[in-house]
Amino acid sequence: MNPSADMNNNPPQDLPVDLSQNFHAAAMDQVLPEALQEVAPGAIPEILPGMLPTGEMFMPQLVQTQQHFGPSQHLFQANGVIPPMPHNAISADEIALYDRQIRLWGMKAQEKIRGANILLITMKALANEVAKNLVLAGIGSLTICDGDVVTEADLGSQFFLAADHSLVGQNRAQAAAPAVQKMNPRVVVHADAERVQTKGSSYFSAFDIVIATDLDSFTLNIVNTATRLHNKAFYAAGCHGLYGFIFADLIEHDYVIQRELSNVATKLGSETRTRSVVDVQTKKEGGKTIESVTKRELYSTWYLASDVVASLPREYTQTPRRKRAVTPALSCLRALWEFQTLSGGRLPGHTKEDLGLFTKLATAQHAQLGLLSETLRSETLRSFLQSLGGEMAPVAAILGGQLAQDVINVLGQTQQPIQNTVVFDGNTMEANVYPLHPPGALGRGLLSESMPAALPNGGVALGDPGMMMPMSMDGMDFVGAAPVVTQ
Repeated sequence: MNPSADMNNNPPQDLPVDLSQNFHAAAMDQVLPEALQEVAPGAIPEILPGMLPTGEMFMPQLVQTQQHFGPSQHLFQANGVIPPMPHNAISADEIALYDRQIRLWGMKAQEKIRGANILLITMKALANEVAKNLVLAGIGSLTICDGDVVTEADLGSQFFLAADHSLVGQNRAQAAAPAVQKMNPRVVVHADAERVQTKGSSYFSAFDIVIATDLDSFTLNIVNTATRLHNKAFYAAGCHGLYGFIFADLIEHDYVIQRELSNVATKLGSETRTRSVVDVQTKKEGGKTIESVTKRELYSTWYLASDVVASLPREYTQTPRRKRAVTPALSCLRALWEFQTLSGGRLPGHTKEDLGLFTKLATAQHAQLGLLSETLRSETLRSFLQSLGGEMAPVAAILGGQLAQDVINVLGQTQQPIQNTVVFDGNTMEANVYPLHPPGALGRGLLSESMPAALPNGGVALGDPGMMMPMSMDGMDFVGAAPVVTQ
């Protein structure tokens, strides 16, 4: 393997000259200490010195997407074109092609994978990895939805673009689709060049699974609400340099585990707050008694799982040792999502106000999760802030592989899925799973129970009055506005 290649042995790609320049932050050094002292005096020891060091950044900020939705801008308006679904059965040559994975998860699971219609939103480094793994697994169709154009930064982070400078300025979904198609001609690949914010909620009804990558928290909330209305599985994921996350809302998902019958009988009922055994069947196979146990996992929405009301289960916080095992990157990510909700979807900038607000939010999120203040150190905040907007091939490969594998598991219904948030910390090279849920009911009834009564103008406010989503009379099409912070 080429030592300079990435984890998938793709050849190294040269970064554009303007992205490889050193980032000088002398001006930031002058305003940060004062800002952070005002916001959180003494809350985090040694947070002030060198938050953004003068000279070279920890890593270049390759991409920094900022989305601002005006009060009258429609988040969901028009429906896109859905590709045709292949309905024919798996052929003999397909069985030969997918022989190894069929041996792993069985013919029935492969048939479900073969018929899956998947939507992938935003074609950046993380989505490249997800698309590669799903297409090679033999899904039925993949729709890539991205309204942005290819930039020089994309050429340095996306292997589907192959550093082709002639693609700069073209639509990102359309530019990547031919290379995705070449990986497996049996998969129907469709490029949707419209922004997801222009889609009607009925657009999502044609897909089995919706995967939204590298979007701001407010847009993820809107898309997840639409998938809930149509009873569709939803994944959210994002990469920021050394850090990343995966979130799953499968609403209610059943899967079957087969094992040899033991002396201890499997009982119907709850195993955890989110998981229960709903059915047990036995059969004779090769002189052994095989037990098929159907389990059900319950989920909550992105809005509630990422909100301050969601908390860690007691087993994560019942002792100081377990509290220290929880990565502080979780608090930083939750602070980022809250910052985006308050700031129209943008990432924190290098201003005194932004850095002060982010520090305050991270400190509050850490405390709300019941974690020790000593575990949220200045080095963690510095590393996280410097990584915002960055794309690293190894991190994208790890998260993209884990996300795609979970999608395959969900389609095959033979493995336990993610419940419900994965946080990757590149400093420790760990990807830990944290079940983040609000108090109360989970599953199918959660959306209606968590949404208050309709407002006089027909809108529905999700907790924060600034996050109002006026709905049409049929409850299908949305008009959204970004929350506005009033001074």
